[in-house]
Amino acid sequence: MRRTRRSSGSTARSASRRFPSRRVACSSCRASIGGVNEARYDGLADWYDTEFQPAPLESETWHTLVDLLGEGSGALVDVGCGTGNYAAGLAERGWTVTGVDQSEDMLRRARAKGIPAARSEATALPFDDASFDAAVSTFTHTDVDDFAGLLREVVRVLRPGAPFVYIGVHPCFVGPHSVYDVDRHVPELQPGWYRLTGRYTKAPGISRSSGLRMQVGASHLPLGLFLQAFLDAGLRLERVEEPPEREYSFGLAFRWRR
Repeated sequence: MRRTRRSSGSTARSASRRFPSRRVACSSCRASIGGVNEARYDGLADWYDTEFQPAPLESETWHTLVDLLGEGSGALVDVGCGTGNYAAGLAERGWTVTGVDQSEDMLRRARAKGIPAARSEATALPFDDASFDAAVSTFTHTDVDDFAGLLREVVRVLRPGAPFVYIGVHPCFVGPHSVYDVDRHVPELQPGWYRLTGRYTKAPGISRSSGLRMQVGASHLPLGLFLQAFLDAGLRLERVEEPPEREYSFGLAFRWRR
């Protein structure tokens, strides 16, 4: 039997109104989404918005997200919302958005954009079962230690038939085995690293001292394990996209159905 999280309201809409003043108490939990250490993202939020992602709603990721999600106006949860860039864009399109992340620094930026947001682990979302009409998550499988647990929680809080859009880096082309050639805009794949599973902080794929992954590390799931996690969670695949940002696909995007 699935657990039902405690909540003073029965809907995600009431939860959205409550979260600006109610944060999840978690003094013993690890301090970013799904087990990422607090030091990895806290302190990076301002840099993330101004330098790493200065124009998020002009990105191929955003256009792919909107295309896969479609129109809607119900309650939506953004798991791993970070600084709330995509959450704010979806709110402008009519969704009632609640963000979730465990980096308080990132959530500071999200709340400043008007996004109600909860500080919580992705593997223990503070919402009732079947609370949301849709869910999105972007680039979280490289930041979590238990991506399968994140997906199980997404399924738990979604209503039957609800869509879940996930966009992340392409495991075949981005990871510990991939050194990005800045001039050619292509990856140079290094043998012997693709099968590395789990978190890594030293690998050929971390090569730029100014890059995000040099600062926070990354997790890697080979393609088979990555896809199987969605299937094991009980999600049904509807669409797959490889956003054409470059001559190879940096990203891999899906629309799943609860």
